[in-house]
Amino acid sequence: MLLYRQFKMEWLLYSRDRVAMFWAFAFPMIMLLGFGVIFGTGSTPQLTLVVAGEVQTQAGRDLVGALERTPLKLLRLDPGAAAARWAKGETAAELDPAGPGWRLKVNTYLAAQGQLTAQIVQQAGLAAQLREDGREPGFLPVLTESPGHAHSANYAAFLLPGLLGMNLLSMGLFSVGMVNVSYREKGKFRRLAVTPLPKWIFLLGQVLHRLTLTLLQSALMLALGWFAFGISNQGSYLLLAAVMALGTACFMAMGFALAGFAQTAEGYGAISNVFFLPMMFLSGVYFTLDAAPHWLQRSVVALPLSPYLHTLRAIFNDGSGLSGQWGGLAVVAGWTAACFLLAVKKFKWA
Repeated sequence: MLLYRQFKMEWLLYSRDRVAMFWAFAFPMIMLLGFGVIFGTGSTPQLTLVVAGEVQTQAGRDLVGALERTPLKLLRLDPGAAAARWAKGETAAELDPAGPGWRLKVNTYLAAQGQLTAQIVQQAGLAAQLREDGREPGFLPVLTESPGHAHSANYAAFLLPGLLGMNLLSMGLFSVGMVNVSYREKGKFRRLAVTPLPKWIFLLGQVLHRLTLTLLQSALMLALGWFAFGISNQGSYLLLAAVMALGTACFMAMGFALAGFAQTAEGYGAISNVFFLPMMFLSGVYFTLDAAPHWLQRSVVALPLSPYLHTLRAIFNDGSGLSGQWGGLAVVAGWTAACFLLAVKKFKWA
């Protein structure tokens, strides 16, 4: 009965904080909707083609014809308008037929899009040369799929597990760690010591509240993904729930552990951000790190969120079991055990 009352009290206190409710429920759903709509269909690289009058040579006309059969969008401008657009930094790649040969420029500030455009232009140029020699180019078929052979190219399917993991990290570091530091700073723990409420009931009430909060967050996110983008869990829901429980335990333990190193909420904010920011930006929550240096891709796996998201995506997107995920789960379990032991050692009531 005492545990139920404490659990109910935690929910009543939490529900009065409208800001916390917004960040816990509304913000992740807004992120999923916004990013899913913006990046859901991908983006087509854009090529600016500068034509100084009419293309006079047959080779030039063949190249233009080959480019028109590519995914690129050709924007034909006169040299003055093209130069003005380039000066504004709006052009990723520009093909200039002036002079004896063709010249391709790539904007260094838009290198990712420009280099991809340049590769397509080179392929179109080779195809035009083959057709000029009377041969038809044969391109290899390209199949986009995940490591588990799922064929969905929907960005929301990649983003949703990332946001689920991000919610657990935020809940553990801020909804658990920050709250406990604030309680200690304001003397609530000292007042609790003179009440008949057992301390373990108080702590367990917090844990149960965060667990149900996580379940509700996850259920809402999964429902939104299904209704808005037609994506759903491809694996076992029981397995997904078990992995979510492990993540909840890991990041709650991390929050409790870090709370033992701070005396004030301001100090805890600085300490928690040392862990929160690298994991948020480097763990692949929103985008992959395939363009990052190889050493960074390897080292970030030592942080718990990166292997955790890998496992979540394997289950959610590919319907995978745990056969190939034990290494990542071992990292998460190691962090959980280490943070729990540290939390027990560092926890203070006053």
